[in-house]
Amino acid sequence: MTFRLRYAAISDVGRVRKDNQDSGYAGPWMLAVCDGVGGAVRGDLASSTAIGQLRKLDAKPNGEMRTAVAGALHRANDRIAELVDDDPSLSGTSTTATMALFDGERLTFGHVGDSRAYLFRGDAIRQLTKDHTFVQSLIDEGRITEEESRTHPHRNLILRAVDGVHDIDADLFDVELEPGDRVLLCSDGASGVLNDGRLADILSMGTPDYAAVELVRASLDAGTTDNVTCLVADVVGEDVELLDQTPLLVGAAADLKRRVVPTRPHLFRGHRSGDTGELEPVRAEIPDSLPYAIESDPVDPEEARYAPRPPRRYVVTRRVLAGVAVLGVVWMGGAAAYSWSQQQYYVGEHDGSVTIFRGLNADLPGVSLSRPYETTNVSLDRLSDYDASTVREGIDASSLADAKRAVDRLAANQSVDEGVSTSSTDQTDSTAGTGAPTETP
Repeated sequence: MTFRLRYAAISDVGRVRKDNQDSGYAGPWMLAVCDGVGGAVRGDLASSTAIGQLRKLDAKPNGEMRTAVAGALHRANDRIAELVDDDPSLSGTSTTATMALFDGERLTFGHVGDSRAYLFRGDAIRQLTKDHTFVQSLIDEGRITEEESRTHPHRNLILRAVDGVHDIDADLFDVELEPGDRVLLCSDGASGVLNDGRLADILSMGTPDYAAVELVRASLDAGTTDNVTCLVADVVGEDVELLDQTPLLVGAAADLKRRVVPTRPHLFRGHRSGDTGELEPVRAEIPDSLPYAIESDPVDPEEARYAPRPPRRYVVTRRVLAGVAVLGVVWMGGAAAYSWSQQQYYVGEHDGSVTIFRGLNADLPGVSLSRPYETTNVSLDRLSDYDASTVREGIDASSLADAKRAVDRLAANQSVDEGVSTSSTDQTDSTAGTGAPTETP
């Protein structure tokens, strides 16, 4: 069984901001909401540019839907990059993007940022998307609750956006539809002040037009300080007659002029044909009598909203160079350690004879840290048990001369007094005399 969408879209500048940086699009085959980020660097341009690319998908899909959605988001990202290249003053602008492509049976979603998508089925509402925000990471870690996130001082900080600089890291997923389902896509101007219960109450009533208007009205009454954009779509059978299937473009993307309403500055005049920002232009000075709280932070949250990340360019090259640098440090450290070890000596046993070793009196698995340096004719068999065990454990020496003196003491303690001769792997001179190591060819 295949379905159709009956939809409505509405966007309002809100009661605080002077510009609408939200953009929305609703058509027979696609829904999309973008919330511009950047304040002074034209978040409205970013959101409208993204919508301009995403709306090109509004046709019945004939291929892999996730590939199509991902491709549209990448094209939006590339287009924003081109705008910044042409006008560097736009550097820093970006937008969220939450979109859904419809094929008659299911919706395929693409999501970046903190705009949201919900599914209202029966009497229950379910949030389909997950916010890419700092406060969401705190919720995931159990450090704050969903309710506390609505008033957190960093609730505006998003971690992913379509910015023309970073690779798109979008969430892609499918939702199978049923007759009677109602889908909501909205900017955080609505989801930030209306909880799931309030959203469900509104979505349970009336037509998509009615629900969209009521969602915006409720958001304004709840004290949102942001722009508000809501798209509502009902899933209906093919036999249901749809009076109007005209695509709807709202918000910054619609670029509609706002009519001044001097006598009632907060009168809501939403209608189905476009942007609901038909309110009196917001004054620079905000009256103290407003019945809701306004952040006192002198920095516009929109300007500080997106957490900048360094461009992910030359990733492979940087990783290779980092690996080479690490290997270089390890090699230099190993060389220095080896050089130091070759200046250390101790007396030990080799083939039953007392031997001077060069290196450390220790071994690593599979690696020897020392080697015989001078072999003497002092046999362990002619030493006392104590001296023999000491030699087997290794007698540390502070220098080569100190090691030779230790050999002389052992030679003097032999049970049979004999001269001592040595063979050296590193020496060419020999030292004659009882107890002193000498070389043998």
